[in-house]
Amino acid sequence: MIFVVQKHDATNLHYDFRLEHDGVLLSWAVPKGPSLDPAVKRLAVPVEDHPLDYADFEGRIGPGYGEGAVIVWDTGDYELRKGSIADGHLTFRLEGRKLKGGWSLRRFRENWLLVKMDDEFADRTTDILVARPESALTGVTIEDV
Repeated sequence: MIFVVQKHDATNLHYDFRLEHDGVLLSWAVPKGPSLDPAVKRLAVPVEDHPLDYADFEGRIGPGYGEGAVIVWDTGDYELRKGSIADGHLTFRLEGRKLKGGWSLRRFRENWLLVKMDDEFADRTTDILVARPESALTGVTIEDV
């Protein structure tokens, strides 16, 4: 199954974290983006599911909902290890171009928390969002769109 993280410069810059499930992309807006530091818990606000063909969208969304520039910040495959949306806890392994290893999404009240697992891909010193701002597909930055 695929995952994608789209950097979206709408009203507020955020990262849309998406996991393929039952023919759609389950989606969460992550205001501060993913962190490689297992001690950092990132707010993940559930948003509407998106169609699978949206996974490679880069460009500008016009006036209306979500207006602004979008790039595919990361993409790859994921493997669900345990849990479900209904359980309010998912653990999974990402094999992306930037994000790798174990991750979890945990329900926290009406929202979720995205957390990196402490494994060989954890990094407490590198801010991956600053170090790797470019699109995983085209190499452009959000400013280029």
